[in-house]
Amino acid sequence: MQSRLSQYLNRTSKVLRDNTSRILRMQGADEISRAPRTLFTFNSPEDLQQFATGCDRDIGGTSTVHLDLEESPEINAPIGRRATGKFWGEMRLGVKSGLEGKLRGGYAGFRNKARPTLFGDIMEDVSNHEYLALRVRVAGDPQTHNSYFANIQTDGPISTDLWQYRLYFQRRDNSWEDLFIPFDSFVRTNSGELSEDQIKMYRERIRSIGISLLGGNSGVQGHYELGIDSIRIVNEEDVVRTPPGEKLPPVEHELVDEKST
Repeated sequence: MQSRLSQYLNRTSKVLRDNTSRILRMQGADEISRAPRTLFTFNSPEDLQQFATGCDRDIGGTSTVHLDLEESPEINAPIGRRATGKFWGEMRLGVKSGLEGKLRGGYAGFRNKARPTLFGDIMEDVSNHEYLALRVRVAGDPQTHNSYFANIQTDGPISTDLWQYRLYFQRRDNSWEDLFIPFDSFVRTNSGELSEDQIKMYRERIRSIGISLLGGNSGVQGHYELGIDSIRIVNEEDVVRTPPGEKLPPVEHELVDEKST
């Protein structure tokens, strides 16, 4: 397992190599590739180290949150993995004594951590792709299934802006499915509220991607569980919508070097 300093140096080296390569091959004016690309995987302890978790308990609520490896062959064999991520916990609406009426409970989530280098944080350019693709499985109490959101934070001028999209699952039997979310369908929010001005997302510099469960918005509580294998970006020609009951097509994770460091 690499140290934080080693990860920092590896990321810096990767950025330097990529920038030097672009200059030497004069790629600055080249079109960005439209090929499917995997941004994050959830198949090892090193993968999970890239993510931060949080919940309302951090500010006085009573919910819990975990992001662990699921290593059950029964769960992972259908998609050919030895391990996948498991985002789980208890969604609760109550708050600690003395905070009643001052705080709304019912939140848990995770997102990728900042990836600093000597040249600044690593960002993702998704401007040449139409969809965010998630390979996930939903479990836990059924009442929690309709309260998951995908979240994107950009390197835009307002740091508190968050772009959100409610996740709609076709399979609710603890089996895997691919969700394809058009980037144009995300809506701009700020401090948990829908922004009046719905401007276009700054897709050239994506700072973080994550998933949250917002039980407080819908008055939902209970045990929640969401399995996650990967976060990818694709285009319309790569979208394969597999009906419930049919086997998912394999996904080869082709991560850019150092993406998992």
